[in-house]
Amino acid sequence: MTDILAPSTAAVAATGLTKRFGRTTAVDGIDLSLSGGVIGLLGPNGAGKTTLLRVLATVLAPEGGALELLGLDPARPSERLEIRRRLGYLPQSPELYPSFTAFELVEYVAILKEHTDRRLRARECSRVLELVGLQDVARRRIRTLSGGMQQRVALAAALLGTPELLLLDEPATGLDPEQRLELRTLLAENARRGTVLISTHNTGEVATLCTRVLVMTRGAVVFDGTPAGLRGLAEGRVWESEAADPAADRSWMTGEGGFRNLGRPPHGAVTCPATLDDGYLLAVRGER
Repeated sequence: MTDILAPSTAAVAATGLTKRFGRTTAVDGIDLSLSGGVIGLLGPNGAGKTTLLRVLATVLAPEGGALELLGLDPARPSERLEIRRRLGYLPQSPELYPSFTAFELVEYVAILKEHTDRRLRARECSRVLELVGLQDVARRRIRTLSGGMQQRVALAAALLGTPELLLLDEPATGLDPEQRLELRTLLAENARRGTVLISTHNTGEVATLCTRVLVMTRGAVVFDGTPAGLRGLAEGRVWESEAADPAADRSWMTGEGGFRNLGRPPHGAVTCPATLDDGYLLAVRGER
């Protein structure tokens, strides 16, 4: 995307960012600067992605390092409040009040973000519900909505006020293919006015939507670059065979019944084009 408007200051500026839970270090001394566009965050389960997003959303306070969000210090209560007005956050498993209607839930979040003018607040709530395609069910109670609809209610709440920093943890959960395409369009549009960080296990979403990708494992960022750069890690290191090749680091069966192998090709093997999945697997193994 060539028309992204990068903010004058980094939306996220972190140095040595650290978060621990007992003896477990979930975020391990991360240095990070994010400014504009849609950034994908990949990593295996337990890599620390959700913890990182929760720290950036000011839900958790880090134990170590320096962090600025939108040019402000979240450790200062007054600046933390201003940050929360200007960011949107969709947690991995949003907890919605089942007796609220979709509109009431979004309006409740708007009140927490200090949208004080009742008329303007109602207009903004209607706007974001329409953005996610829920204008026709806005007065239905949360408990009567499908899982995908509930996910979109939570997304609507995250979009309130056109946030300068939008943090999304597995936002496509429960969405059907058509809704996933609509989500991509929505996020690309939001990224023209700010920064979107999306944690996902779907490399296809990263390939089609993101201009930058981060790969986390064991609390650290082990890759930071473009999707093409991540895919390039595996160029010349992928080959196919009729059976799993014992020389491969990883082998798996394809839909055609053959095997795709990843590692250092044996003599005589014919390599095939690498994918983003191939590059990701090498990145989490710590290979370059």
